[in-house]
Amino acid sequence: MDLSREGPVTGPSRFLWHNAALMNRQEGTQNVEGMNIMHSRTGSPQADTSLFSEADGAWLTLSRLPKMGARRWQAVKDHLQSPLELLAMNTATLRSLSLPQETCDVIAAWQGHDSGHPILTAVADIYASCRAHHIHIVSWDNELYPEALAAIHDAPLLLYVRGDASLLGRPQIGIVGSRGATRAGLGHAREFAAALSEKGYLVTSGLALGVDGAAHDGALAAGYPTLAVIGTGVDRIYPRQHKTLTERVIAQGALVSDFPPGTSAKAAHFPQRNRIISGLSRGVLVVEASLRSGSLITARLALEQGREVFAIPGSIHNPQARGCHQLIRQGAALVEQVADIEEELNAWEGMPAAASEPKPTRKPEAALTLSVPASKSVKPALPPAPQMPDLAEREIAVLGALGYDPASTDELCTATGLPADELMQSLLLLELEGLVDSAPGGFQRLA
Repeated sequence: MDLSREGPVTGPSRFLWHNAALMNRQEGTQNVEGMNIMHSRTGSPQADTSLFSEADGAWLTLSRLPKMGARRWQAVKDHLQSPLELLAMNTATLRSLSLPQETCDVIAAWQGHDSGHPILTAVADIYASCRAHHIHIVSWDNELYPEALAAIHDAPLLLYVRGDASLLGRPQIGIVGSRGATRAGLGHAREFAAALSEKGYLVTSGLALGVDGAAHDGALAAGYPTLAVIGTGVDRIYPRQHKTLTERVIAQGALVSDFPPGTSAKAAHFPQRNRIISGLSRGVLVVEASLRSGSLITARLALEQGREVFAIPGSIHNPQARGCHQLIRQGAALVEQVADIEEELNAWEGMPAAASEPKPTRKPEAALTLSVPASKSVKPALPPAPQMPDLAEREIAVLGALGYDPASTDELCTATGLPADELMQSLLLLELEGLVDSAPGGFQRLA
């Protein structure tokens, strides 16, 4: 079998994998049990650990093997009883599988306890950082590894967790949306997060500005834990504006990543994070999203993973609602209250819940197909908003307080702190600029 390139394992290759694993066990060569690895089933950080003698060290080594992409790891999971068996194979067996030479070299170095190997030195640094920051290492075979996440085809080999790692197995609902959400959108995120928490769901999101942060805050403010999946190492705080929120999440919930400690934020990390959010969840609720929002990527991933997708509709004048409207047209459940989510999830009654599914050996088939338009081809459903004129500070404050649903003058006075006469002057100026219009119940934003 040639694993020097990625691809599905079929035909004779399956036979070769089976024989390699069988030969590895029967020849009396070094095996998993013989490696004297002490397995930790608690997911808790431990002192005096060793890269070569404990399960966490072995799993960390596996997770950092070079040239091992998602498809190669899927082949390992499909054909070996445990990925740890890869570390037990002798050189001849590894070569028979045509693993990349770089991969074989690291495995040989680990078997020889060569702590000076550059990759093993980096792994040891990661291990030390986990101990220093009280980071739990939840590996594929750990009892705390969530079955729902294990059911996706590219599930990570391990998760890094700060906080309560036992929350990973709770039934979860992902809440995602725009970073530039409206006041109404932020309010919806908080309200739904609190209400879903009261119903027994763990609210999971990505700790981004906007809807994500509001969802975490809504659950915490209601007295419930929340789970934040991030695109950096769990020892990093990103974005910096969420320093206090991150500390609250760790204290009352859990901070989760498949990136090792020390990993900084990069744009490519966030789609990878999104697959974990959807993979952990029974369903994903999109609160507000533009047509180019990354939340639509999360929704697509959720559908591919067989999860439910929910969307909250908004004003036709709100560009942050167009992504939700597109999702609804494509089959997402329209949601106005938590009962709508429960009704959709209860339709699966009689089927195994996500949290009790066995760890898979095959990629689950997607129930639906969601097309997310590329940014170059997006065509807005409505004419573009008018060019924003130069506004005075007072008018900017009033415009920022307005949403795309009508707000009364009393609500606007409270939100802006302006007296009624100054508020009305600003509203008149904004109306003359075509940015605001009167409506039953007050005023609403047009752009």
